[in-house]
Amino acid sequence: MYRRLLLVLLCALPLVATAHGPSRQKVTKDIKINAPAAKVWSIIADFCSISTWHPGVVKCEGTGGNEVGAKRVLVVGKDDGPRIEEELQLYDAAKMTYKYRITKTDVSVLPVATYSAFLGVVDNGDGTSTASWKGGFYRSWGKNDPPPEQSDEAALKAVTGTYEAGLANIKKLAEQ
Repeated sequence: MYRRLLLVLLCALPLVATAHGPSRQKVTKDIKINAPAAKVWSIIADFCSISTWHPGVVKCEGTGGNEVGAKRVLVVGKDDGPRIEEELQLYDAAKMTYKYRITKTDVSVLPVATYSAFLGVVDNGDGTSTASWKGGFYRSWGKNDPPPEQSDEAALKAVTGTYEAGLANIKKLAEQ
């Protein structure tokens, strides 16, 4: 009896091992900036200032300021463009960093789910600083065999492009 049960369990094991959904993805981007950390922080410190420094965000509507639990709604691309809703999870002005999560997104713009990220600045000690943006997320398609626009590759490409464009513009603004 026990041998049959063991045999059935062992036969089912390969099926269970291959039936998995998406894997958590991570993106980390850093950029060295020829400006003091305090200047860089002043550009990004306000949770809803993203529309002033990110070229893809045309408007930010926020409530709660920089308090944990603050909300922001980003309008992307154009005035009537897609919206992304986010919530501030951690804010540390002394360490020049904050953490936020996406609560609702338009997957045509950012095909992710369960997304959270840190944005911060580090003083390099020589008059320069490094801005860092790192996030973890799953692709928006929660099942196997996603359509190409909701695959791991699409999610990684969208997040990487978002981080690179934002960090490049922070550098540009800080070095002026």
